Amino acid sequence: MRFDVITLFPELFEPFLAHGINRRAFESGQVVVNFWNPRDFSEGNYRRVDDRPFGGGPGMVMMAEPLWRCLQAVRASRSDPEAQPAPVVLFSPVGDRLDHAGVETWSQGQGAVLVCGRYEGIDQRFIDACVDLQISLGDFVLSGGEIAAMALLDAVARLQPGVLNDEGSHQQDSFNPALDGLLDSPHFTRPEVWQGPSGPLAVPEVLLGGHHERIARHRREQSLLLTARRRPDLLAKSREQGLVDAVDEAFLRSQGLL
Repeated sequence: MRFDVITLFPELFEPFLAHGINRRAFESGQVVVNFWNPRDFSEGNYRRVDDRPFGGGPGMVMMAEPLWRCLQAVRASRSDPEAQPAPVVLFSPVGDRLDHAGVETWSQGQGAVLVCGRYEGIDQRFIDACVDLQISLGDFVLSGGEIAAMALLDAVARLQPGVLNDEGSHQQDSFNPALDGLLDSPHFTRPEVWQGPSGPLAVPEVLLGGHHERIARHRREQSLLLTARRRPDLLAKSREQGLVDAVDEAFLRSQGLL
């Protein structure tokens, strides 16, 4: 799959693509990422890409014309007649929030053109004329869309075959359908007893016994507890979908959580 990133700061992505487990997806070509700077498509000696907003107010607004020219160049480079048109995605507070289901959809697609805004925003006329989808990471504002673009690329890359050391690793991630949409349970490693700041802390005994069914049940219960306490909305959704069975319900009632 191919992602074309329109950004004023392509250098921000260099260490992201070169380090960590997910670099395998980029180095192997499973996920191809190209960068396009709208400043290269602006006019004048200063290569201006922003100006003051009409109507007054603080900050600067990215101009529509350099972005449009940049997008035209991207589309020309993606002129494979057999390929489906790449959707143009803008990272914006008004967008739909990105979630696991959305990431899975992107991970199985052909990619997109990712537009990273900066300053006070982008001229609305470019958004209305050229953007197919707007995505938000949550109810907060970043300095630009680059971090959001990295988040999407990271989430998509780790779902590609062969990227993670264990092919089944992502199946145990929070929000995954394999966990019925619940949060993942807590994890522990060596030593069995850690001398923490307030005294010794031991690994739950059930995890040391090697009884796979008991371990699976323990992890399921911990997942239910964590979800009920931290994300009751997720638990309610799983219950509505019939993903929480009678044994789960009985456990939650015994904990006073239903």
